[in-house]
Amino acid sequence: MELVKGANAPIGTDEVVVEVTAATQVDVAALLLTGTGKVRSDSDFIFYNQPVGPGVTAQPPNRIRIATRQVPADIDKIVVTASLDGSGPPDWGRAGRVTITVTDPNRGTVLASFTPTDLSTETAVIGVEVYRRQGMWKVRAVGQGYADGLAGIATDFGISVDDAPVPQQAYTPPPVNYPPPVPPAATYPPPVPPPAYYPPPQQNSYQQPPPPPPQAYTPPPQPRFGEATVSLDKGRVSLSKNETVSLTKTGAPSLTRVKMALGWDPAKRGKDIDLDASVVAYNRQAKELGKVWFVKLSAFKGAIKHSGDNLTGAGEGDDEVITVDLPALPADVYALLFTVNSYSGQKFDEIARAFCRLVDDYSGAELVRFELSRGERRTGLFMCMLTRAAHGWNMTALGEYGDGATVSKMIDPGKRFVLATVH
Repeated sequence: MELVKGANAPIGTDEVVVEVTAATQVDVAALLLTGTGKVRSDSDFIFYNQPVGPGVTAQPPNRIRIATRQVPADIDKIVVTASLDGSGPPDWGRAGRVTITVTDPNRGTVLASFTPTDLSTETAVIGVEVYRRQGMWKVRAVGQGYADGLAGIATDFGISVDDAPVPQQAYTPPPVNYPPPVPPAATYPPPVPPPAYYPPPQQNSYQQPPPPPPQAYTPPPQPRFGEATVSLDKGRVSLSKNETVSLTKTGAPSLTRVKMALGWDPAKRGKDIDLDASVVAYNRQAKELGKVWFVKLSAFKGAIKHSGDNLTGAGEGDDEVITVDLPALPADVYALLFTVNSYSGQKFDEIARAFCRLVDDYSGAELVRFELSRGERRTGLFMCMLTRAAHGWNMTALGEYGDGATVSKMIDPGKRFVLATVH
């Protein structure tokens, strides 16, 4: 049965498969909703990184399997969505036709199909909803598009994707040791007591005058954390932890586009390795202004873009890439904090042949690189930070490990790096 937008049809079977077909790669997800139209918790969001829920299973990349008898009694409907994965056309208007088909997998018969016809600038769409009505299950054609992708849909139904800036709370940063505090001025060299002096016998009372007191030594001022001490004038530089380079060359235009690239090798046995590249934007008060990660692939009208989620590390070279158009960022974006997280839970000391790097997008020159393999026994890494300077941007190499399988757990701990550059 071919459905039009808003139409419904009975299912009449205990199990259905909802399949999305399009001319480009799509990510299919499902949300389990109660009578309030909201999820009970984030565990009711079924997608490629959380593929199993009560009665609902994601079969990436384009199928959702629903066993209606196993759906909890307090769930009224299951919403099935399709979003562009970022590897192809930028919106559904240019992606072409998308069709949602509902089948009975046991008999191999098509129960209903639906083709939305009015999509344009949207990047995600609610295809159909499978809902319970008077003890029976039905399917309804929806076709509602979202311009802000899967994150917009998830937020509407109560998922905490942390896409919007969180309300600012009073924040007292932990003690910052970047750079170490300068010790009190010390005397240099340390005073040495003069040797005992026994003047030779003389016929007068003259004695040699005592040596002058040593001069107090004032050490040179230490650079502030985030203050550039090296430049790119001579090309690529090797940075030490907490060292900062100016991204402006003398006599050359400022660097305008950078890429943060992440790569790793697939697991040879056991669970797949899923690393995620992310970036968080802050203002000068360390308030989060937004972030780009595998749930939200762009921000600030495309000034920051994510290449899409790689779940295994398959393929040569860079597996995930974040591109930043620096001049296109809003004026209140002061700092960009780049992070890497192990979503699948492996610690960095268990991962072989993993790396992340920052690259000049125009020249292809590698600005900084970190080898992640055999790192610390933790699941997060603060890679580096870009901050606005008087004449362009500075980059500080961090290389500090943290905890958390997603960037959401890194936002508050990362504030200390931002505050250390302004206090």
